[in-house]
Amino acid sequence: MSFIYHLAVMGAPSAEQISELETAVADAVSKFGLRLGQEIGWEVVPGDFSPHQQRSAAVVFFGGVGTDHPSLLRLLRSGVPVVPVVSDLGRVTTEVPEILRSLNSLSYANGGARRVASALLECAGLLPKQRRVFVSYRRDEARQAALQMFDALSARHFEVFLDTHSIAPAEDFQTMLWHRLCDSDVLLMLDTPDYFNSRWTAAEFGRALAKGISVLRVGWPEAECSARLATASLAELDTSELDVSSGRISDYAIDRICLQLEEVRSKSHAVRTVNLVSNLRIGIESIGGEVIGMGTGRGIRVRLPDDRMVVVYPTVGVPTSTTMHEASMNSPDESVAILYDHVGLHPQWLSHLDWLGQYIQAARWVKACEAGWQFADWRA
Repeated sequence: MSFIYHLAVMGAPSAEQISELETAVADAVSKFGLRLGQEIGWEVVPGDFSPHQQRSAAVVFFGGVGTDHPSLLRLLRSGVPVVPVVSDLGRVTTEVPEILRSLNSLSYANGGARRVASALLECAGLLPKQRRVFVSYRRDEARQAALQMFDALSARHFEVFLDTHSIAPAEDFQTMLWHRLCDSDVLLMLDTPDYFNSRWTAAEFGRALAKGISVLRVGWPEAECSARLATASLAELDTSELDVSSGRISDYAIDRICLQLEEVRSKSHAVRTVNLVSNLRIGIESIGGEVIGMGTGRGIRVRLPDDRMVVVYPTVGVPTSTTMHEASMNSPDESVAILYDHVGLHPQWLSHLDWLGQYIQAARWVKACEAGWQFADWRA
């Protein structure tokens, strides 16, 4: 069978780790409408592994004392990403073969199967490698907790937007805030009693929903769960997990929230991708074209009314020149479009994208809300 993506597990995982990881990966990819064993190859490999020339392949290697695998050198030379996993980051030299020690390892104890699944899907190209979280909170009620979450998430390789840390001097604060929100995977909502009484936090929450960004609500014990939170994921705080005098959240609750955030992030990216593809399908069908299906690297093959083919890359968040480069490299001999949602992006960034589009012809930008309009006059 020819898979779109090909994932493999090597090394010395326990039966429990294999089961946990397979469940976590299957759950994450199902949100994209993909299935293990169908669109996605899944193997636990004791011997040689060949990903059948698939460009979208990735491997997780569970380390152990004396553990190695004969395929590692060939995989690395062919550019297949390998994620080393250890029991503890202090045991890398003991549990990881020398050929992998230059690679950044993950500790299974810090995040478990969900974190490893996210890393595997990031390497395969299903999830972005950028891990971005927007912390929404009221300064007078949750400043200390927000700082705690900033530190904890940063330590877990998330890029965290916190209003007091993330906007440079002389920037238009509100315009840049919305731009950064658009580029976030999850809105982490610190829901204190007066959260919705602030114009700005209420707007952050509402605009996250408008963009399809998933919300993880960390609810204070005394805060009522608003009807607006029907679609949010919940991480409620117990009275024992919040020090009222200092405003600090317990370390146990911090770990629990960070772990749940991994799952919510996968869901958020999938929902936003599906929304983009839905806009693409509506636009293409409105002009008499057809969406054929997904290929490698998340490319969507589209047939225009005159039978020309275009590979469209739906891009969640803020597209960049790197987005254009990767799309053109994935489909070097085809007509390529990059589909994105422009609403909320900084005007200067939109001007930058227009400039790139004028001077680089390898791929073209297409706004999701204008898909039919732009493809009706497509110039290869």
